[in-house]
Amino acid sequence: GSNSGSYLFKPHLASHGFVMAIVQSPGFSYEAPWNNSVIDAPLDYLFVLDMLTSNPPEGLDDVLDTNRVGVGGYSSDGLFSLALGGARINPEYFLSQCAQAPSLDFPPEFIGIEYFCKLSERWDEFSSQVGDKISMVSEGLWQPTTDDRILAIMPMAPDSAWLYGAEGLAAINIPSLIIAGTDDQLLSYELSPCYIYEHLVNSERILISFIDEQHLMVMKPEIKSRINHFAVAFFGYYLQGHEEYADYF
Repeated sequence: GSNSGSYLFKPHLASHGFVMAIVQSPGFSYEAPWNNSVIDAPLDYLFVLDMLTSNPPEGLDDVLDTNRVGVGGYSSDGLFSLALGGARINPEYFLSQCAQAPSLDFPPEFIGIEYFCKLSERWDEFSSQVGDKISMVSEGLWQPTTDDRILAIMPMAPDSAWLYGAEGLAAINIPSLIIAGTDDQLLSYELSPCYIYEHLVNSERILISFIDEQHLMVMKPEIKSRINHFAVAFFGYYLQGHEEYADYF
């Protein structure tokens, strides 16, 4: 989980037999989310996964299975979910999108250019800080920040289409459930969630759309309840082996 995971899921998933870890990456801020956090936050998650594996919290030894892990998060935490699922940064695509962004026609509320493209202005610095282990390019893509123990991801209103592009998203090969509102103009439903869904070509993928809902739809209790329903069904199917849960998502 993530900060948004805490807000959305905490008691509900636990009541269905899931152990949930909330990871708050120290470098992440909603004020400037597209910074080094696009790499650092997924690495923080993997560090926590390693710590839970080697030193499980007291009382959870017998119920914690760190070989069957799901990741979910909302908005920028949706980006981290994709990264942990195996998405790979596509530097050429990202930099070209930001270069042409000022000439494109976006919805009035779209936060894209300022929000996403600050990172392009300091790309060389960012790459050197990340280090060769990840920023080394093969087949045009950076190296992934994932782990074989992660078996399914649930990116909700993910904002990361520009960072990965078609090739970077095709690197994900585990089941993915995307949640999005069709009136989310902060991200643009078509430019981000739909683009991501269409290009997860190697993933068993599902897109569930909330009609006429905006980015902050998660403030509504009834929508939170539905998202919890889908999370239990999706992760219950892929992590817990409840084949009968397929009917619920």
